[in-house]
Amino acid sequence: MSQLTRGLVDFSQNSLYFSALAIAFNPTFWNIVARQEYHNKTLTRLFNGNSLQACYALAITIFGLGLFRDALYERALRNQPFIPAFHHPYIAYVLLAIGNTLVLTSYYALGITGTFLGDYFGILMDEPVTGFPFNLTSAPMYWGSTMSFLGTSLLYGRPAGALLTTHVFLVYLGALQFEDPFTSQIYAKREKEEKEGKKAN
Repeated sequence: MSQLTRGLVDFSQNSLYFSALAIAFNPTFWNIVARQEYHNKTLTRLFNGNSLQACYALAITIFGLGLFRDALYERALRNQPFIPAFHHPYIAYVLLAIGNTLVLTSYYALGITGTFLGDYFGILMDEPVTGFPFNLTSAPMYWGSTMSFLGTSLLYGRPAGALLTTHVFLVYLGALQFEDPFTSQIYAKREKEEKEGKKAN
């Protein structure tokens, strides 16, 4: 490991690894739980067959895990070297503004069940959301969150944040390889069932 790398990122700090683990854990957790729900109705059974309550419970859990992840990220940054050349508050504020706009408008467009994997619970949207911010990207929450991670690292002036942001990007990119095809499969199945129902009538 070069002297430059050691100067930019302190790899001896356990908080760096805890943050990286939390970043990887969250999407892994919700994908595993959501698929279990879809195939076995695991959470719905825990809530006496009420899929809406089960979805809300998962939403609260995911939201809480996100807050915990963000707290670990901030702690990791505080334990890392401050590099003046990496400290760019104005760029940071722009990234945070854009990132949070993408995330919050996604929440507004999808609602709670649309945001928190309601389709895995059988709570499907009537039609795909194509307005802002989904007319910019199919995953505005993921990329908005990634921008916010990078913005925070620039605000704190910690290059370790850029390293963790790269980790965020790769984790989300990997998650989309599982989520997008499976979600498309869910809606394709509904469309097929609706067509078969019309033929039967």
